[in-house]
Amino acid sequence: MAAGARDGVDDWVARTALPPLAVPVGSEVLARDGTILRAFPVADGRWRLDPGEVDPAYPARLVAYEDRRFYSHHGVDPLAVLRAAAQAAVSGRVVSGASTLTMQVARLLEQGTTGRISGKLRQARVALALERRLTKAEILNLYLRLAPFGGNIEGVRAASLSWFGKEPRRLTPAETALLIALPQSPEARRPDRHPEAARAARDRVLSRLAGEGLLTGDAATAAMRETVPQARRDFPALAPHLAQRLAAASPPGSRIPTTIDAGLQRAAERLARRAVAGQGGQVSAAMVLADHRNGEILAQVGGAAWTDTARAGFVDLTLAARSPGSTLKPFVYGLAFDDGLAHPETLIEDRPRAFGRWQPQNFDRQFHGTVSLRQALAQSLNLPVVSLTESLGPARLLAVLRRTGAKVALPGQAAPGLAIALGGVGISLQDLVTAYAALARQGRPLRLSAEPGRAGELPGRIFGPVAAWQVGDILSHITPPPGGAPGRVAYKTGTSYGHRDALAVGYDGRFVAGVWLGRADGTPVPGAFGGDVAAPVLFELFDRLGAAREPLPPPPPDTLLLPNARLPQPLRQFRPRGALVADADAPELTFPPDGALLQPSGGGVMAKLRGGQAPFTWLANGMPVARGERGRAVWIDLPPQGFVTLTVLDARGRSASARVGLVR
Repeated sequence: MAAGARDGVDDWVARTALPPLAVPVGSEVLARDGTILRAFPVADGRWRLDPGEVDPAYPARLVAYEDRRFYSHHGVDPLAVLRAAAQAAVSGRVVSGASTLTMQVARLLEQGTTGRISGKLRQARVALALERRLTKAEILNLYLRLAPFGGNIEGVRAASLSWFGKEPRRLTPAETALLIALPQSPEARRPDRHPEAARAARDRVLSRLAGEGLLTGDAATAAMRETVPQARRDFPALAPHLAQRLAAASPPGSRIPTTIDAGLQRAAERLARRAVAGQGGQVSAAMVLADHRNGEILAQVGGAAWTDTARAGFVDLTLAARSPGSTLKPFVYGLAFDDGLAHPETLIEDRPRAFGRWQPQNFDRQFHGTVSLRQALAQSLNLPVVSLTESLGPARLLAVLRRTGAKVALPGQAAPGLAIALGGVGISLQDLVTAYAALARQGRPLRLSAEPGRAGELPGRIFGPVAAWQVGDILSHITPPPGGAPGRVAYKTGTSYGHRDALAVGYDGRFVAGVWLGRADGTPVPGAFGGDVAAPVLFELFDRLGAAREPLPPPPPDTLLLPNARLPQPLRQFRPRGALVADADAPELTFPPDGALLQPSGGGVMAKLRGGQAPFTWLANGMPVARGERGRAVWIDLPPQGFVTLTVLDARGRSASARVGLVR
């Protein structure tokens, strides 16, 4: 008869329909050191994470407190059932429960109730079936995933992060005791709502653990003096744009590694918030910081405030195509140096000139006469770089950018024009930083990525190491923003048309970074200049790298380090290709001669020229003083004294100048 009863129970347990045992957990995006950058809840909004590494003291004390015969029973503890029944019979009420940890797992899997006999029987049946299907370690792991800890927090790891702000790898006795006490009555003992109830429940656990010899009396007393948490902590949410993108591309519950440095990411996000603090409600910021030795992205800020809808915080502005302003100019100079077209000390004219119907001007609306290419790039002059681009061909510049892996968008898919040198294209901040990484690497491009194994070198070069070094040498001597150390970062700023984008991009011997400020909708930000608002943030970002920074490299052995006067004759003065033919009838000032000292009569001087094609525009110190003149002599009003540069510009954009001194 006993055997028949046993067989009947076995059959009853064997026929148990078990709930799904695959408990979903939230995805985690991890920093390079394995810490969480951002965690995601499961589909129903509960915070439940893979337990990971848990302090061994917690499960040991949990078993001792909740189910001391856990490792010897088969899902139901007969001794605990008899004890609970006897206590109830004597006292007339329930004094202690008989639920094992396996029965609690059964209830949690089925989200069942505990107050009815039918519910207890179901839990017992499922518990017996679980013990046949799973090992004790697997059952305990399910408890560590499913145990409720108040609100929408489930599992020991989510609880430790939420209540203590740390991983459960190392827990104090007080923290262990609270995590044992909370699942028994998670809402009534929530520390943020019922701190006294939480403290009392924790202290009861500590007292019992001490009584059973699992804690010393002194350790238990000290633990009782610890405060309980007063509020839930936010789950980590660093690099939210990147994390969201990676999680969306991965199966639910994935642990997704990245190359992001959590400390640098945190510092970059603080810098972004501070950069926009005084810039108006819709201004945002984006940053990319990478190691150009291997292409690994160390920090990536897609926006200044992820949850701020006014700033379109949900838009990843590191990937948005925006105008780069003047930040593409170094690539024009690099091509010119590499082609042997020019040298940093080559002289070039910064004078009014027409390129077809286009007459570009400098940002300050002044012209600076004859300058070296070093000065032209350092001062970000427009006319010289457009002249170089005309000689190189704008398609060359576009091809170089694309060879770095950058995606470059042209307005309306038009053919590249000369305006590309001044930022007349769309390129993302990440692609712009990628292009600068090639400059930093002596012309060798590579792919940047925050995903391990995705970064790496690309084939070929954008130009040679000498040209790349020459560009970097010029950029490293640009005056840094206040407080910035000179000579440590080769950088360039940019401001797009209408002040829609303010940028700064730069590199040292190891790192490359870019900073963008503007509005996500592309509307202007009056007064926002790359040098004023983006460059200081760029230098602060480099400062956060500390001792990891490396100096810029020395010049390659075959670099030509000569002043203009010792350069080969063709490199002393830049002339546009075809200039000898085109300038055969170029305008020439016949009066006043260059270097003359004049005493103005009636507050002005009669200027004369020969050659050129009317109409003529006359300028004094870069400012127009006469327009549309068809004669070759014109009266020009001048200041009473000082030095003045007179320039005449003909209808074909050709010019002639003379610098004269005016005396009373």
